[in-house]
Amino acid sequence: MAQTINVALIGTKFMGKAHSNAWKNAPHFFDMNLRPVLKVACGQDEESLKTFAANWGWENIETDWRRIIERPDVDIVDISVPQHLHHEIAIAAAQAGKHIFCEKPLALNVAQARDMLAAVQAAGVVHYLNHNYRRIPAVMLAKRLIEEGRIGRIYHWRGAYLQSWIADPNFPLIWHLRKETAGSGPHGDLNSHSIDLARFLVGDIKSVVAMTTNFIKERPLPGKGAATFSAGSSSVTEKGEVTVEDAAFLVAEFENGALGSFEVTRFATGRKNYHTFEIYGSQGSLLFDLERMNELQFFSEADPAYAQGFRTILATESAHAYIKNWWPPGHIIGYEHEFHHAVVDFCQAIETGGEIRPNFEDGLAETRVLDAALRAAATGQRVSVADV
Repeated sequence: MAQTINVALIGTKFMGKAHSNAWKNAPHFFDMNLRPVLKVACGQDEESLKTFAANWGWENIETDWRRIIERPDVDIVDISVPQHLHHEIAIAAAQAGKHIFCEKPLALNVAQARDMLAAVQAAGVVHYLNHNYRRIPAVMLAKRLIEEGRIGRIYHWRGAYLQSWIADPNFPLIWHLRKETAGSGPHGDLNSHSIDLARFLVGDIKSVVAMTTNFIKERPLPGKGAATFSAGSSSVTEKGEVTVEDAAFLVAEFENGALGSFEVTRFATGRKNYHTFEIYGSQGSLLFDLERMNELQFFSEADPAYAQGFRTILATESAHAYIKNWWPPGHIIGYEHEFHHAVVDFCQAIETGGEIRPNFEDGLAETRVLDAALRAAATGQRVSVADV
C-alpha cells in the first residue's frame, strides 16, 4: 500500500494553481509509492485563500509561512511565491528538515543561490527547482537523440522566449518590474528557462556577452497609488521607475565549444508565450516550439539524400517519456502535464533517497550565467561565468 507525504504550498496565484493541480492529480495517472496529501496552503488574503483551498482540496490554510515551516505534519514545502521570497523561505524550510519544491528562478542573485544550496546540502533534504519544460516528452526526446549521437557534435544553440504582456505603456509597475522583488526582468524570468534547457541539452556555459534595454522607463503605480488626480486643468497619474530590463540579448560560449544565442523580451507584439530552441550539430539538427509542445523537428544527415529534410515527430507514442501514463498515441498533452511529471519524479527521489534535476545546484549554475550576462551588459565586456 502506498504511503502518504504531506505538502505545504506557499503561494496561491498562477504557479499555486499549476502546482495544486499536479499534487492533486498525479497519483490518478502514475503509480506513486508516496502519495502527496494537500495538507496546507498559505496565502496573504484569508478569504480568497479559503476559496482557493476549497477548490483544490487543501485541508488547512495559513497566512504566515513561518507557522507552516514549524508544523511537524509538513514534509514538503512548495515555494510558489515571487523570487525575492525564495531565499528566506527555502533556508528556513531546509533547516526544519523539509524537502523543497521551488519555482524558478531560484534567487535574486548568486549570493542568495549559494546560501540556499548550502542550506539544503547541510540539511540533506531533496531539493528541486521547477524548470517544468525539461519534462516535456518532446524535450526529453531531444535529450535522447543528442545522447545517442544522432546530431553529432553540437555547434549552435539558438533560443528565444518572447512575450508581449507589458507592451502597453499604461501597464502598472507590478513586482515583476522592480529589481528588489524580481531581480531582473525577462532575463531572469524567461532566460532562466532557456539557460536551463541549454545546459540540459548542450552543456555548461563558459562565457557571455550581453545587451539589455528599457523601452518604457516609468509606469503607473499599481493599486490605489495609480489613481489619477487633478493638477489644474490636467490629470496626473503617479508613476514609478522601472528598475529591470525590458529585453535582453545574450551570446554565449559553451564549455564544449558550441556557441549560443538567447533572446528574451516582453515587447514582442503578438507573442504570448513563444519559447523556442534550435540546436545544430555535425550530423543533424533539432527544433522545438513550446506552442507546438508535442512536436520535435529532427533533421538527420544519415538519411539518404533523396529523403533528407526536417521531419516532425509527434512525441505521443508510449516509447516517449511519461506518455504511457496519459492518453493513446496522437492524443496530445498540454502545459499542465509536465508539472505532474515533476511531482512524480520529486516524490520518487524522496522515496529512494536519490535526487531530482534540476535542483538547487543547477539553480546556482544558472544564476551565475544570468548574473554574468547582467555584468556583461553593464560593462560592455565579455564575462567568464567562473568569475561570477
